[in-house]
Amino acid sequence: MTETKTSKFSYLKKIDLKNQTVFQQVELYFTPGLNVIIGENGTGKSHLLKLAYSILAVSAEEGRKPNVGTPTKALLQSRLAEKLINVFRPETLGNLKRHGRNRKRSEVFARFDNQKLDIHFSFSSQSRTEVMLKIVPSIWLDKPPVFLPTRELLTLYPNFVAVYENHYLEFEEIYRDTCILLGALPIKGTRGRKLLTPLEQAVGGRLYLDKNGRFYLVMPNLDKIEMPLVAEGSRKLGMLIQLISTGALLDKGYLFWDEPEANLNPRLLKLTAEVIFRLCQNGIQVFIATHSLFLLRELEILRQKAEYKRVPSQFFALEKQEKGVIIEQGERIEEINPIRVLDEMIEQSDRYME
Repeated sequence: MTETKTSKFSYLKKIDLKNQTVFQQVELYFTPGLNVIIGENGTGKSHLLKLAYSILAVSAEEGRKPNVGTPTKALLQSRLAEKLINVFRPETLGNLKRHGRNRKRSEVFARFDNQKLDIHFSFSSQSRTEVMLKIVPSIWLDKPPVFLPTRELLTLYPNFVAVYENHYLEFEEIYRDTCILLGALPIKGTRGRKLLTPLEQAVGGRLYLDKNGRFYLVMPNLDKIEMPLVAEGSRKLGMLIQLISTGALLDKGYLFWDEPEANLNPRLLKLTAEVIFRLCQNGIQVFIATHSLFLLRELEILRQKAEYKRVPSQFFALEKQEKGVIIEQGERIEEINPIRVLDEMIEQSDRYME
């Protein structure tokens, strides 16, 4: 593999969408740091994460193969369609096109700070397993993105990848992709220790993966607790511990996290918010989807700290309207319109005080 065929870390700069799932036409501008997508259920938060993830994952997967050449239109049209189907799990690719009388094709244009990675493709409602590429990237990504779903994967991990690849399972492919990353060998040395120490203190120990493919939590006294007996919130943080230890989330890269707040108490959620900022400082481009007022407030509090003020942030507010979902964007939460789900939480606080 030569340097001309892969790209060192290059952040996702913008995505243009037309007639894609719940979106009629939107433009999303991302930062190389923290990108927060906020909205009610059904507004397309997870769709945005999965779409961006699929584009990056295809490039990274192909770029890691031995004797890989430069990207070709025929190869990418096949691989991209396959990845979208495996990640979203529609019956046909055409089902990802926005429903309605509009017969225009669904279009996706992803732009990077390195234009050699730009990709533009489309498909129709009749498409089953094919996309049409309009712009083909000339290089591959050299680092795979990480996708953390709402549920933890450490208890699912044993033999999951082997079973997934040899049998049909009704799981989105992000589960398989992340399990592969969880099973990588840890990096030797003290790199990442600043990130790992507070996480290990919060969960009460360090992670251990035995030769049979089972994760354990190793306590300071060296007692081992099998992962199904560990609290679910700690298991979610355990995924971060493992992915930092293996280098997947250590230096440069991409993290997509769907509802980090799920199954985390406020204490662990405060720690999670701080870890997210520290990941950004290490060059990880972070995308999270949330409707947690607590997490949003914690992120805003941290943004005011001197050590995090240089972390670029962008917030996206998704709201359903008659013509589809619209998106407000801004560098601060105050720059985007209040969202109904957040308003409901604030109103509940007011009712409680009364």
